[in-house]
Amino acid sequence: MINILMIAALAVPQVVAVTSDTSKTTITLEQALQIALSENATVQVADKEIEVKGYSRKGTYAALFPQISASGSFNRTLKKQVMTIDMGGQSQSFEVGRWNTINGGVSASMPIINAQLWKSLEISGEDVELAIEQARNSRLQMVTQVKQAYYTALLAKEAHKVYKSVYENALANCALTEKKYNASKASELDLTRAKTAVANAVPHMYDSENAIILALWRLKALMGVDLDMKIDVADSLLAYSEGMAYMEPDNLDLSNNSSLKQLELQAEVLANSIKLQTYANLPSLALSFSYQINAMENEFNFSEYKWHPYAMLGLSLNVPIFTGGRNHNKIKQTKVQQQQLAIQREDAERNLRVGLMSNLNTMDMAGKSYFSAVEALESANKAYGIASKSYEVGRSTLTDLNDAQLALTQARLAVSQAVYNFLNAKASLEQTLGIDYDLQENLQ
Repeated sequence: MINILMIAALAVPQVVAVTSDTSKTTITLEQALQIALSENATVQVADKEIEVKGYSRKGTYAALFPQISASGSFNRTLKKQVMTIDMGGQSQSFEVGRWNTINGGVSASMPIINAQLWKSLEISGEDVELAIEQARNSRLQMVTQVKQAYYTALLAKEAHKVYKSVYENALANCALTEKKYNASKASELDLTRAKTAVANAVPHMYDSENAIILALWRLKALMGVDLDMKIDVADSLLAYSEGMAYMEPDNLDLSNNSSLKQLELQAEVLANSIKLQTYANLPSLALSFSYQINAMENEFNFSEYKWHPYAMLGLSLNVPIFTGGRNHNKIKQTKVQQQQLAIQREDAERNLRVGLMSNLNTMDMAGKSYFSAVEALESANKAYGIASKSYEVGRSTLTDLNDAQLALTQARLAVSQAVYNFLNAKASLEQTLGIDYDLQENLQ
């Protein structure tokens, strides 16, 4: 597991935030992705699957090499076979063989012509390519999930800042109202409202703090690190607002989408499977060699044994004639699977394009909402400042101040939510387009 000291060695600078009772390691998005790419369980399993397919392919190639085996046997005769013959008009019987028989030898065989075997090698290579693409898909999904979890943590922090500011303003307004009440310049109703505003602000502050904890737990789980590790997210959600520009539909291309690539590889496997089943009807030729040695004696004096070797070299031709229609039905079955796969691909591409348009629309709406919310925030800040000063000098009521505070809170949350919606949709869009995350490029 990558520990805190290893995080400090990353190329992207980091800041360590220290609180009064514990220390937290503040990580950037790039650092979170780098840790997840090496520690995430799903990615590790996908990489192991590539190894499995690689070994399977090597095992298939082994069929091209000679298969050599050695054998040996020892037999002790308990009762010799008796043979009876007629000699001179009389029947005579005698025992045949010896008490001990020893056999040993080496045999080898290898295919010379086997079209079905050659095609299976090609299919095993495609299985490796499919495993690699599946691992790539796992990385794309993991990168998207880490990004979205990171953005969720940033959103939770922004919300906590907003609600903490609301709480602090409510405390200040309550203190001011109490001072006015003691000076008989504010009613008891105003004081009660001020205290209620403080009480109402507390749950929101605690809820937002809990949201931060949950978001960080989710992020740590995706990164594959210990949930007890103290981490925090760097930067601010609003720092990402500078890149709020969405892609035009004309620039979209699904050719790099991992799901479609997997379906294409599966289609290639099925096409080669049909050829493989067709090649099962072709003749095959194999070469074989055998060297055997044996001895038959009555005693166990091995040095006196007479060994008799013999060797054989041969070719074997196998010509399939009739299989009961088995291969024919397998070919038909595979062709139906091809049709199923074609339908699945068409449906997958349709759904992906719907997802693309949905993400683009979300990004477009989020961008418009952001600029509108920024204008609203400027007005809300100005209105709250005016209402606060007016309330201090007694020219406006606490209700006016609370209304201004509510408008300011909604505007600040709207700005953060717009940025979050944009980033979330963009991460999903990049996964759909199959945009690989280049960590080294992002660390430079």
